[in-house]
Amino acid sequence: MIHEEELYDLAELFKVFGDSTRIRILYTLMDNEMCVNDIAVSLNMTQSAISHQLRILKQNKLVKASRDGKSILYSLADDHVRTIIDQGREHLEE
Repeated sequence: MIHEEELYDLAELFKVFGDSTRIRILYTLMDNEMCVNDIAVSLNMTQSAISHQLRILKQNKLVKASRDGKSILYSLADDHVRTIIDQGREHLEE
């Protein structure tokens, strides 16, 4: 039986996927690592809005950041994130 704390953590993780802006960011990062400015331009949003959402995604270990000179590049944290998105799409297509 799964513990109550694990159920809570799982529910919190799925809440993160409940925001379409965060999903759009994850899709943008599926093939490329990108800086905040490039993500903002790609999604026609402000850097501030993207930074706010990236902070949430990073706190939930869905994206990671790496430094390239003065730039910080964001990418999906691991293949699990891609799998979750892909399986969600497959479910919708059934």
